[in-house]
Amino acid sequence: MPMTKTATEVLTPEHTNIGLDEGKRAAIVESLNRVLADEHVLYIKTRNYHWNVRGPRFNDLHKFFEAQYEALSDIIDQVAENARQFGGFAHATMAEFSKNSHLKEHPGDFPDSTTMVRNLLADQESVIVQLRKDVAAATDMDAADAADFLTGVLEKHNQMAWMLRSFTAPER
Repeated sequence: MPMTKTATEVLTPEHTNIGLDEGKRAAIVESLNRVLADEHVLYIKTRNYHWNVRGPRFNDLHKFFEAQYEALSDIIDQVAENARQFGGFAHATMAEFSKNSHLKEHPGDFPDSTTMVRNLLADQESVIVQLRKDVAAATDMDAADAADFLTGVLEKHNQMAWMLRSFTAPER
């Protein structure tokens, strides 16, 4: 019977010889899987709000949330592929995402549209803070490629957070 590998284990028989020892590669894969979990939870929350937004800004926010969850879908695919490039497996179950995410869900809670935007902004900012730590850790491991990739993800989240922040700013 074949043994099941965890997400941080190196693929066998494929050996990933990319200039990082197994410990560093495993740490990067673990970090990428935490990012992947956060991305999935944020994706689901954004999709939830897209489906359940109501009120006078319905049309604008419905379209806006759709653009944000589509961007998150692209990020999710890129993060999972990076975990594979570093010789690991990408988490792919809701149980793994829930267990490894820094973000929390609120089942059965359907807030008003302003609270939806504020909740997503808080989550985006939480992801940004964690990504900064992940970039620093990858840099410390001399994994410039991982640091560069994570910096790109960080930049995308900065843009999404700015857009959310703009919805909460007072009109002039």
